[in-house]
Amino acid sequence: MATLADLHEEYDFLDGDDRYRLLIDLGRGLEVMPPALKTDATLVRGCSASVWVYPMRREDGTLHFLADSNAAITKGIIALVLLTVQDRSPAEITATDIEGALAPFDLKAQLSSNRTQGIPNMIALIRETAARYAA
Repeated sequence: MATLADLHEEYDFLDGDDRYRLLIDLGRGLEVMPPALKTDATLVRGCSASVWVYPMRREDGTLHFLADSNAAITKGIIALVLLTVQDRSPAEITATDIEGALAPFDLKAQLSSNRTQGIPNMIALIRETAARYAA
């Protein structure tokens, strides 16, 4: 998968419709989340689309997240968020400025508020999970 910086460079070059297509393509690249993991316990609250996030701790102590949404563009946003935290240690995740990493994409200006309103809740869930594992 491309780095966040590479994606931003491509994203910045594109117009609105092509940016949507890029996000949709990113979402298609997400690791498949088994339907059995899409439960009320893994549902992110406050999203207009359904978003599920399931954390797994690897043997090396890093966290790996499975995530999915029933909305194609939202899946792309999830993919951007995961690029900032995937397979990192809980301490690294809690120290990561996820919002700052996503800021160059200016998602709030590019997408409707319905598409972006759940991002802070997803980020909070990831941080809470990392903090719990770091303790």
